[in-house]
Amino acid sequence: MLNALEPFRELTTLQERLNKVFDDLLPNALKSRETSEWIPAVDIYETKDAINIEVEAPGMKQEDIKINLENNTLTIYGERKFEKKEEGKNYYRMERSYGSFSRSFLLPDNVNVEGIKAKYKDGVLTITLPKKPESKPKEIPIESEEK
Repeated sequence: MLNALEPFRELTTLQERLNKVFDDLLPNALKSRETSEWIPAVDIYETKDAINIEVEAPGMKQEDIKINLENNTLTIYGERKFEKKEEGKNYYRMERSYGSFSRSFLLPDNVNVEGIKAKYKDGVLTITLPKKPESKPKEIPIESEEK
């Protein structure tokens, strides 16, 4: 039986549960607006010669992005800064995220780390991880022991 002083207690509890579910399900990119960090979207795909990583980084300058390779882990660092300080503009909504980010990827053994290349064009950073020359299986003949 509900207490007469708390008629909406069940609704409040339900709302708290729903808030927790949505907080747990929201992608980090959406949550990051509150923490001034963001996580750029990444596509990774493979061709016969390379593995490619494409990072969405619109509005960034090439010099604001750094790539590091250490212990077979490729790490991409960057920062998108909010620099628009124009007089007379009052923002009603800001949905673009700003701040620093870091993404790390463990490289597979078939990557030739000496040949890694990166380019930045039209807001997309493309990192090409060339594959090592594949060692082809060798068939071993079986000798006959016939006399």
